Amino acid sequence: MASGRRFETGSIRNLSGDAMHNAAPAILLASGIIQYIGASIAVTLFAVATAGAVAWGRVAVGAIVMMAWRRPKVVWRKLWRPAVLGLALVTMNVLFYQAIARIPLGTAVALEFIGPVLLAAITGRGWRIWTGIVFAVAGVFMISWIGVDMSEPGVAAGVVFAVVAGASWALYMWMGSKVATAGVGPDSLAIGMAIGAIVYIPLAIPSFGAIVTDPKMLALMVAVGVFSSVVPYFLEVTILTRVPASLFALLNSLYPATSLVVGMVLLRQFPSAGEIGGLVLISIAVVLVTWRPRKARIPRA
Repeated sequence: MASGRRFETGSIRNLSGDAMHNAAPAILLASGIIQYIGASIAVTLFAVATAGAVAWGRVAVGAIVMMAWRRPKVVWRKLWRPAVLGLALVTMNVLFYQAIARIPLGTAVALEFIGPVLLAAITGRGWRIWTGIVFAVAGVFMISWIGVDMSEPGVAAGVVFAVVAGASWALYMWMGSKVATAGVGPDSLAIGMAIGAIVYIPLAIPSFGAIVTDPKMLALMVAVGVFSSVVPYFLEVTILTRVPASLFALLNSLYPATSLVVGMVLLRQFPSAGEIGGLVLISIAVVLVTWRPRKARIPRA
C-alpha cells in the first residue's frame, strides 16, 4: 500500500500531456500487479522467517530507499504526524503479512479493503456510503462464512488479521490525507517508515538473521521492499493527478481481483465460489465509497 499526495493545479500542468493521461490506467494496474508480486515473494520467505520479520524487512527496505531518495528535513516539533503515519503503515503491513501467512493472498486483500469502506463510513455520508457498507458487510460474510473453512487451523485468525489490517489502513489513509494537505506527503512517509521500522525492530530479532545471512533470501527481501513499497508509491505519485476520480475508483476496486490473479499464477491459490463472490461484493463497495464528482481528484494515502 503506497501513499499519495495532493497536487495543485500547477503541478498538473507540469506533467506531460495526452501520453501520460492515456497510459495512467495501465500504470495504475501495473502498480497493483507489482505490489502483489512483492507480496507473493514475501509468502515464499515465510519458510525461513516469521511473517512479522518479513513485514519488518519490507518496511525497512522501503524506509532506506525513501530516506535516501527524499532526504527529508526532520522537524522535531512536527514529528508526531509522520510517526503516527509510519506506525499505522507498519502495523498494517505486519497484520497483513500475518493474514497472508494463513489465508490466500486474494482473500486477504479483499478483506483488507474494508479499511477504505470503514474510513468512508466514519467521514462520509449519503446513499453511496451506506450502500457500500452493505456490500462490504455482505462481502465479508461471503468470504468468512462461505468462502473459507473457518475450522481449518489458522484460517479464522487470518481473517481477523486481514480485517484489522484494513482498520490500520483506514488510520493510515486518514493521517496520510493530513500530511498530504500540508504538502509534505513524501517526506512524511519517508520519516514515518523509518520510525516504524525502528519501533518494530523486535519483530526481526527472532528470525531475520536467516534472511540476512543468505544472499538469495536477502535479494528476495529487497525485492519485496522495492516491489511492495517503493515502486507502487513512485508510480502512483507520478500519474495519479492525470486520472479522473471516477476512473481511479474503478481501478482501485480492481486491486482485490488483481491480487487474486497474482495469487493464482504465482502461488497456485485457487479461490472458492464464496471467496470470489465476497471479492466482487467488496470491490463494488470500494467503487461506491470512493466515487467522487467528475473532475475531483482523490489523494490516495
